[in-house]
Amino acid sequence: MAVPKRKTSKSRRDMRRSHHRIKNTNIVEDKKSGEYRLSHHLDLKTGMYNGKQILVSKK
Repeated sequence: MAVPKRKTSKSRRDMRRSHHRIKNTNIVEDKKSGEYRLSHHLDLKTGMYNGKQILVSKK
């Protein structure tokens, strides 16, 4: 069975774990409707993306 030869230092351990953090989601407020949505995503409520009507709501 493999056994470490030396104790891993706190610095080396933390450098290894530097990518384990939780990434922030980029939530933005819509300028027109005021709804929150992910940036670079379609607003499902209005059907708008980048100032253009993409989805047409069927009512």
